[in-house]
This record gives sequence, structure tokens and C-alpha cells, in this order.
Amino acid sequence: MDVTLLSKTILFRGTTPEEIDSMLNCLGAETRLYGKGDTIYRVGDVVGALGVVLAGGVTIENDDLWGNRSILGHVGPGQIFAEAYACVPGEPMMVSAVAAEKSEVLFLDAGRVLTTCPQGCTFHNRLIANLLAVLAQENLNLSRRILHTSAKSIRGRVISYLSFQAARQGTTSFSIPFNRQELADYLGVDRSALSAELGRMQKDGLLTVHKNQFALNPDAFSEEG
Repeated sequence: MDVTLLSKTILFRGTTPEEIDSMLNCLGAETRLYGKGDTIYRVGDVVGALGVVLAGGVTIENDDLWGNRSILGHVGPGQIFAEAYACVPGEPMMVSAVAAEKSEVLFLDAGRVLTTCPQGCTFHNRLIANLLAVLAQENLNLSRRILHTSAKSIRGRVISYLSFQAARQGTTSFSIPFNRQELADYLGVDRSALSAELGRMQKDGLLTVHKNQFALNPDAFSEEG
């Protein structure tokens, strides 16, 4: 396990690789491998462990009774998922966690994370404080999706999402963690309608797109606003 990667995550921020290595057994750490499309957690599961993505990626999804899928977010290497459910005993999952590609996930027992060990080690207390930061970040992510899907038009939703990605990545040329269907599910729109709108936006000079690679024209976006 790459403890150096873990030391750079929000959850383990402020701890050294050596400290993390000694903590993992205390936290009931377990790693598992998943293939693309494998369900890690599904709606209705009651979970006791939060997941840390070590490699690959995980999508957080919700399917209604008619089989329509909504993607609520994407979790990449070093990021955490299912932490809110794992921290509330008996609370069933309202979403599913699915491997977006071949992935490796580290699971940590939430009860052990939240309960300091008898020695009262300082880095365990720091871990609990970091978990609060993770939960706050998750709330921000959900709020952000609400913002992106608040526009009535598909173009408005696309502009909101791509503008955020450009600001987050610090460049107008970037890749996103979704394929076309996943982006449609995240924005809550029909895939064909999304593809048609992206084609019109490209024709209007707002952007160029190839698969999940985007290049934005800031001047044109300013005029659009």
C-alpha cells in the first residue's frame, strides 16, 4: 500500500507515512480490487467502513424505480466515499458506489476512526479532525452539483460545470472524470440532447471537445454570459 499517497490525502493530512503505517492495523484497514462496473456499495446497504480510493475511480450513483441513473459525483485517487453513512450506525445507503474503472480501495472501520485508541495518540485525534473536513467537503460537492443542475437549459448546466472545472484545474484546457453518458447523468439531461448541445456550442466557438477533453474559449464564454 502506498502510504505516501495516503499522507497527501485530506483524511491523513498532517501525519507522516510512518505514523499512517502504524495506524492502519488500529483502523481495521483492508484493501480490495474492483473491475470496471463492479458495485462496491449499493442502495440499501448498511456500511461500517469508509472507502479511500487508492487507484482508479468510483462514481456515486442513484437509480430510480424506472432505471434512470443520476451521477452525484466522482471519487478519484486519495478521495473518500461513504464516510457519512459509515459514521451513522444503521443508516442505509441512499446511493450506490460503483467502480468507474479498474480500482483499488482501502476500507477503514469508521468506529475505530471515531474512537481514539487507549494511548490517545495525537495523530488519531488529528484523523478525527480531518474526517470532519472530509464531511464538509462532501457537503460542498453536493451543493456544487445542485448549482450545476439549477439552470433550466442544457447549455446553462454545461457552462456552469465546465467553468467550475476550468477554475478548479487552473486552465481552459482540461479533462473531466466523466464520459458522455456519465456527464449527462451528472447534469440530469438526456445523452443525445447533451451531445447535440455540445455540438452547437462547438459550432458557436465556445469550446472544442474530444471525448472527455475540453478546451474553452474564454472570450466567447464572456459574450455568452
